[in-house]
Amino acid sequence: MEYFVYGRDRPGSFELKTSLSEEHWSFMDGYGERLIARGPTLTGDGDEAVSTGSLHIVDLPDADAARTFAYAEPYYRGGVFESVLLCRFRNALDRTMWDFTEAVAGHGRFLVITTGGSGPAPATSRHMIVYGELLALDGETRLGRAAAVEAPDREAAAALLPAGGGRTEVHPWRFGGRPAQRSPGR
Repeated sequence: MEYFVYGRDRPGSFELKTSLSEEHWSFMDGYGERLIARGPTLTGDGDEAVSTGSLHIVDLPDADAARTFAYAEPYYRGGVFESVLLCRFRNALDRTMWDFTEAVAGHGRFLVITTGGSGPAPATSRHMIVYGELLALDGETRLGRAAAVEAPDREAAAALLPAGGGRTEVHPWRFGGRPAQRSPGR
C-alpha cells in the first residue's frame, strides 16, 4: 500500500531543518527501495529557495507503518513541521519519480494537491511525474488528488490537476534525497 506524507514546515524552522538533515536522510535510507517520490517544496525563489515542506510517497504494509514513518521522522520529532498530511495514495501512473524520463528544459517542478473537489480524473500528461488519488487511511474515503508535475509555471502546473470545485495547492518542488543520490538509487 502506498502512502502520501506531506509535512508543512513551521514558519522560521529552516535552520532547525538544516541541522536535522543528516538525521532525516539516515532515517530515509531505511526506506530507500520503498520510496515512490521524495523531495522538498520550496519558496520558489530560484537559487535562494527555502524549503517550505517535505513530500514522501512510500510503499508500506499498513496504516500503522505509515504513522510510524510520518511521526518517527526526524523533522517531525524535531518540531520542524507545523502539520502533516498523511493519506493512502493510489498511484495512477504506477511508477516512481526515478522512472520519469521526459523532462522538458525550462520547466520547473511542482507538487499539486487538490482536496474537496469531485469530477473526472485528469487526462494523464507526459508532464506528470507521479500522480494519484488521496484516500483516508482506511482506503475508502476519497480526499482528493496529488501530483508531482513539471510545468513552465504555477498556473500551468495547477491546470494539469483540476480541482473540480475544490481547493488547489501548488508548491515549487524538487527531487529529494542526499545531494549525491538525487538520481536513481533513491
